[in-house]
Amino acid sequence: MREIVHVQLGLCGNNVGAKFWEVISDEHGLSPDGRFCGESELQSQRLNVYFTQGPDCRYVPRAILLDLDPGTLNSLLCSSCRGMFKPDNFVAGRASASNNWAKGYYTEGAELVDATLDLVRAEVEACDLMQGIQMVRSLGGGTGSGAGALLMTKLKEEYPGRIVKCYSVLPSAKMSDVVVEPYNAILALGMCIECTDQTFCMDNHALHRICTRVLSISTPTYGDANHLICACMSGITACFRFPGQQNTDLRKLRVNLVPFPRLHFFVAAYAPLTSRSSAPYKLVSVPELTQQLFNPNNAFIDCEPNLGKLLTVATVFRGRMSTKRVDEQMLNIRNRNSPYFIEWIPNNVQTAICDIPPRGVRMNATMISNTTAIQKPIKRLSNAFDTMFRKKAYIHWYTAEGMDESEFVEIQGNVHDLLSEYQQQKEA
Repeated sequence: MREIVHVQLGLCGNNVGAKFWEVISDEHGLSPDGRFCGESELQSQRLNVYFTQGPDCRYVPRAILLDLDPGTLNSLLCSSCRGMFKPDNFVAGRASASNNWAKGYYTEGAELVDATLDLVRAEVEACDLMQGIQMVRSLGGGTGSGAGALLMTKLKEEYPGRIVKCYSVLPSAKMSDVVVEPYNAILALGMCIECTDQTFCMDNHALHRICTRVLSISTPTYGDANHLICACMSGITACFRFPGQQNTDLRKLRVNLVPFPRLHFFVAAYAPLTSRSSAPYKLVSVPELTQQLFNPNNAFIDCEPNLGKLLTVATVFRGRMSTKRVDEQMLNIRNRNSPYFIEWIPNNVQTAICDIPPRGVRMNATMISNTTAIQKPIKRLSNAFDTMFRKKAYIHWYTAEGMDESEFVEIQGNVHDLLSEYQQQKEA
């Protein structure tokens, strides 16, 4: 079995992670305490990809939960999903990272990384053949960005042949409450360039826009945003978890989506996205799903896809549908949008079809695109980083934790090089 080990970090990572496990447990027919009560054997066929079978036929998430602030994990232990996780796989600090990347990387986070690595090793050793490690985190705070960067560096050293993928929530200028978010995000992104194989980028502004404009939710909450992220994660991972007509796995995704090693920052989109009032009047079909996936309003990060060039695209369709119909629709939309695709990569759209639809929907689709438009959110953060760093604002909080000023310059240069590489491929 091709298992995946899951690690969730920080407040955002743990809230999104808990929702993810809730969603996929429901899809696999698992009760809140991990017992299988599904209606079809297809639900249990690949349970071992994300779950470990324990005593009494209970399935336990192969997950490690880390936060420097014990409050987040304590609240999870008091929630409805408390019986799902192994109590030993909770790693809590004594104090928060205070929204400081250096605290997560050098001091508070460094104290917990060895314990976290031991738990990862235990999960890996229990696997038959692990295909990769999945991380969920925010890049704006201290734990997700700093402790996450340190952990992924160690994981890449220890498991060089395995894929490290990361679902990253980037800070948004329009929904920000932490002044040093640009520092944390750029320092974290700089480490992602070398230490991850696949980075799925999302931001709260785009998720808020989808909630208000597309789903017509008048006052969206972080819970609504987390639900969107988890629907997308569920779609991306569906072909690992269920059988289908055209399947994929982490390695196939990487081979098809990453034409250059450093350019592995993806934009996700999901369909159908329809308000509750409109849903009864809309027929969900393959053409409708395809149309929505390529609609800029369905992108999970604020990046204006129409201003960039698509290097590669992967789509995952779920539900009973004709392979021929899907291929025709993807070819049609590829031809209609040909100005937005790189000309020199032929057949740069990969399609996978999973026969099992999500709960409550007849069919859905998720798209992962490697596009040069990802420059926009990274450049916005990089410009904010440059402006503050030029004045040496807030640097003392980072150097006080043992960080050297030269590291800012080095990582800043690495991110600038990444932006140049994306621009070079756009103009090629």
